[in-house]
Amino acid sequence: MTLLQKRRIALGSLFFMAGLCFSSWAARIPDIQFKFSLSEAQLGTLLLGLPLGSLVALPLAGWAVHRFGSRIVIILGGIGYAIFLPLIGFSSSVFMLVPTVIVFGMIGNLMNISLNTKALELEDNYGRSILGSFHGLWSLAGFSGAGIGAVMIYFEVIPVVHYLVVAGLALVLLFLGQRYVFKDAKSSEGSGMVLRRPDDLLLRIGAIAFLGMMCEGCMFDWSGVYFKKVVEIEARFVALGYVAFMGAMATGRFVSDKLTNRFGKIIILRISGLLIFTGLSLSVAFPVIQVATLGFLLVGFGVASIIPVAYSIAGRSKLYSPGIALALVSTISFFGFLIGPPLIGFIADLFSLKVSFALIAFTGLGITLLLSVRLKVFNTGEVVIK
Repeated sequence: MTLLQKRRIALGSLFFMAGLCFSSWAARIPDIQFKFSLSEAQLGTLLLGLPLGSLVALPLAGWAVHRFGSRIVIILGGIGYAIFLPLIGFSSSVFMLVPTVIVFGMIGNLMNISLNTKALELEDNYGRSILGSFHGLWSLAGFSGAGIGAVMIYFEVIPVVHYLVVAGLALVLLFLGQRYVFKDAKSSEGSGMVLRRPDDLLLRIGAIAFLGMMCEGCMFDWSGVYFKKVVEIEARFVALGYVAFMGAMATGRFVSDKLTNRFGKIIILRISGLLIFTGLSLSVAFPVIQVATLGFLLVGFGVASIIPVAYSIAGRSKLYSPGIALALVSTISFFGFLIGPPLIGFIADLFSLKVSFALIAFTGLGITLLLSVRLKVFNTGEVVIK
C-alpha cells in the first residue's frame, strides 16, 4: 500500500468518524425529548441550535483553516466532537443542553470545512476526482450511526452511555488516522475573517449547491410525510421513500468519482439536475408506491454528486484559498438546507404537498440551467473545469 493510499484511508476514516458522531446524536433525539419533557415546538427550537451553530462557524471555519491549517483544525475539531457528544447526554437541564448543542453544531462545521479542504489537497495529489468517496463514507456512517442507535435503544442503553461509546470509537479513529493526515501546503494568500463577496465562479457554484441542498433538506424532512399523506401506504412502509433516497445518495457518492473522471464535472452536475427533476416529477405525477420509490431513488442519485463536485470545483478558485472558498460556498448552500423544509410546509399549507414537491422538482432544472449558460465562469484562469 502506497503512502498516498494510506492517507486516503486515514482521511476516509475521519469522514466516517464525523458522520458517526452526527448520526449518533440524531438517533437519540426522541430520548432527549423525553428526558427533558420537551413539546414538539420546544424540540423544534432545540434542533435549530445545530444549524445555528453551523452557521456561526462558517466564517470562523474558513479563517481557522487558512490561519492554522486544516490538519490542526481536523485534530482539534475531532477531539471537540468526541467531547461534546457525551456532554449532550450529561446535560442536566435545558440551559445546559442548548449551548452544548450549539457548540456541537459549530464543531461539526469546523470538521466539515477542514476535512473537505484536506480532501481537496489529496485530490490534487491523485490528479483525479476522489471527493465523492469521502462523502459516501460520511453517508455510510449515517447508516451505521442509526444502526448502532437502534441497538442501543433496543437494549435500553441510556444516551450518555451510548454517546460515550461512540466518543471512544471516534477518538480511536482520530488517533489512528491523524498520523497519515499530511501537513498543509503553504499558502501565499492573506488571512483573516472573510465575509467578502465571492467571485463569479463561487457564486455560480454556490447557487448550484444552494439548489442541491434545498432539495436534500426537503427529502430528509419530508420523505416520510409524502409517503404517508400522498402515496398513502401502510404505516410500516412509510420510511421506504426515505430509505430509497438515502441508499441511492450513499451509493451514488461511491460511484460519482469514477463517473466524474470519465465524463467531467459539468456533465455530471447537469445529469444530476435532470435526475432530481425527473425523480420528483414521477413521484408527483404517479403517487403510487412503485413509481414514487423509483422517483425517490432517482432523486437520491441526483443529489449524490452535487455537493462533492461543487466543493471540488470551489477548491479550484484562484482568488481564495480552498478553506475560504469552501466556507463561502457552504454559507450560500447552507441557506438552501435551512429554507427548503419550511418552504415545503408553507406551500403545502397554501396548496398541497404534491404542489410543494412539484416546485422543488424545478431545483433540478435550475441546476442544469446554471450549468448550461455562461460557461466561461468555469475557466479559473489556468484550467477549464469540465
